[in-house]
Amino acid sequence: MRRELEPWLAGRVLKRVELLAPAGPKYASLERAAGQSVLSVGRRGKFILAPLSAGDELVIHLGMTGSISAEEPTGPAAQHVRVRVHLAGKGPETLYFRDARRFGRFLVVPAGEYGSLPTLAALGPEPFDDSFSAADFAARLGRSRTAVKTYLLSQRPIAGVGNIYADEALWRARIHPLTSARDVSRAKAAELLAAIRAVLSESIAANGTTIKDYRRVDGEAGGFYERLAVYGKGGQPCPRCGTERVRTVVGQRGTVHCPHCQRSPRRRAGPAARRGSERPVRPRT
Repeated sequence: MRRELEPWLAGRVLKRVELLAPAGPKYASLERAAGQSVLSVGRRGKFILAPLSAGDELVIHLGMTGSISAEEPTGPAAQHVRVRVHLAGKGPETLYFRDARRFGRFLVVPAGEYGSLPTLAALGPEPFDDSFSAADFAARLGRSRTAVKTYLLSQRPIAGVGNIYADEALWRARIHPLTSARDVSRAKAAELLAAIRAVLSESIAANGTTIKDYRRVDGEAGGFYERLAVYGKGGQPCPRCGTERVRTVVGQRGTVHCPHCQRSPRRRAGPAARRGSERPVRPRT
């Protein structure tokens, strides 16, 4: 998303920003953007960060169902447009932010002031930071008794790992999602970090994963879905061992793992991990 936005947003002036959703903290201070130019388009974790010419910063997060497009959504999608940005300069004249479930964010803050965005303020290291080592990652995992999948989704041990890629990386590293983060050995932490980097790199190369809502800026779907090993494939045979993959809920998020490749932890993660507790999902009838 950042790579696709930068060529046509960087250097453009934001003439006017229209809020089409109810006002609130997720869409705060958009009026401040009017008349400012976009200096660049950056990223931190899953947040798009666009510094503006008067010292502010445009912050965008897609949430679960958000998308950004240069063409006006039509049909049923049109009712989910939350923000419309009018641009000056060469290129598409309007940016549309669509978000069906309203978990996304589109707001303006003074540059670097993320007090209203606690997840952004507390993000862990970037996964592709060369200075972030496997030993550093193991040390961060060792700080929490929470189930490792739940801890990854908190964004604290490492930035940018969402639900899909947590399942995929844990499967590649052969780690059960309910394993206590602090019980992941140094060797396994190194495997998990390598798996996270690999699956993110492969998905970026395929322009992301479209299951239902996600779309690229040009409206096309991401192509990584066909390469998913476990996510969304509960009840199907594991591509590595043939065992039926199991779908459960971990930390209120749908989770799929292979019970043979990812053996259950010998002991529960402890009282602090209750938020990461697992419950089976009954097959749909």
